Amino acid sequence: MKQLTNIKEAIGKTPPNGNPLVSHKFGADPYPLIYQDRVYLYATNDEIEYDENGNVTDNTYQDINTLTVISSDDLVNWTDHGEIPAAGPNGAAIWAKNSWAPAITKKVIDGKDKFFLYFANNGSNIGVLTSDSPVGPWTDPIGQPIISRDTPGIDGVPWIFDPAVLVDDDGTGYLYFGGGIPDEEYEMPNTARVIQLSDDMVHTVGEAKPIPAPFMFESGGINKYKGQYYYSYCSNFYTGERPAGVPGAGEIAYLTSENPMGPWTYQHAILKNPGHFFNVSGNNHHAMFEFKGTWYISYHAQTLSAAMGIEKGYRSTHLNKIYFDADNQIEPIHADLQGVGKVKNLNPYDTTEAVTMAWQAGINVSKPTDSSFSDHDRVVTGIENGTWLAVSSADFENGAKEIEVHLASETEDASIEVRLHSIDGEHVGQLDVPNTGGKWEKLSFPVQVDKGVHDVYFVFKGNASQSLFEFASWSFKK
Repeated sequence: MKQLTNIKEAIGKTPPNGNPLVSHKFGADPYPLIYQDRVYLYATNDEIEYDENGNVTDNTYQDINTLTVISSDDLVNWTDHGEIPAAGPNGAAIWAKNSWAPAITKKVIDGKDKFFLYFANNGSNIGVLTSDSPVGPWTDPIGQPIISRDTPGIDGVPWIFDPAVLVDDDGTGYLYFGGGIPDEEYEMPNTARVIQLSDDMVHTVGEAKPIPAPFMFESGGINKYKGQYYYSYCSNFYTGERPAGVPGAGEIAYLTSENPMGPWTYQHAILKNPGHFFNVSGNNHHAMFEFKGTWYISYHAQTLSAAMGIEKGYRSTHLNKIYFDADNQIEPIHADLQGVGKVKNLNPYDTTEAVTMAWQAGINVSKPTDSSFSDHDRVVTGIENGTWLAVSSADFENGAKEIEVHLASETEDASIEVRLHSIDGEHVGQLDVPNTGGKWEKLSFPVQVDKGVHDVYFVFKGNASQSLFEFASWSFKK
């Protein structure tokens, strides 16, 4: 087979960087769920918009009605679980037009884990979906918004959006939301709210209470740390003079309280606008979480779209660490492309979904072409000559002599090269992919991987004029 060698370059996320978390798609307004030793991140599914001439236009957000989900157990290799059809005629909540800025939590109800996914229907109201799994399927339990203009206590809130949710230690749920600037009240807009949730998590109790967040704009968040409640938010972009001790434009700041509904005490700003770190500004949206004893902040920035040359409001999820000082105050956070380190190594002997990756160039993720294939809901597609994907820190404690891959092909002019540590690193094996007639087959081929922790690269080659195959999973054999 003729081997073509025009290998594609990684765009936006380059080894060994960890940010943005994925580079084959966007994901804004990230919100975490920790479940069974994994971090799930739910995000607004930013998708590129075009004008009538095929040119990329500014992101209007007006057609977004799906959410996107990725997860990881090591914080460096991320699995793409695809999209959640949340709103619109094909969504779980058919009454809603949009799905922005999700928030999610888990609660045990009747002895079973139940997941509650809240989302903003633009700035009009907030919906809730439920599932028995963090990746769905999702249903609308009430057929209407959980927060609307009729909710007591929200007078003066221009934007009913950006939910954040907390299930406290006693099992009581609270929903935080709101934003906007009424009547040019920049310094104290009074548009952040908190309301108690019912035991079933899909109704509210009582009326919403205001949260006095200086220069409040959007992106409310809630966390509990050492018995205190931390309400965080993004400040507005007021261009006039600001008093000392308040957040600058588009910064994340926080307040604290001894009670989930207040009263609140303002503390300080902790994360500057993305423009300060990445030279590409925009809105600032965040959520904080603890995983395996360390605190992190997830946030979005336009680093991927800027690298693509389409700096037009398309945002990607990033992670960096949070540190608390001796007084339990959050220290200023440094955002960067390096990201966070691994919390564990990957086990290469387990069956790993091909949609799990640390870096990539040129591939896509979608449902398999063969709709009858049920082994994996999402597979790697768009595989062409020179595309590749890689995982970080695979621990070959016993080396490997074989790899099994699960794929479907309709061409004989394709191969998979297995390399270590880079796209042109040590060549440890190659599979000449047969034509499977589009049927899914598990194929094994020899490799020679020595003991040690290695980054593993799958480099795809073949006829440059066509899509080569679809890729579902892989596993090495000792």
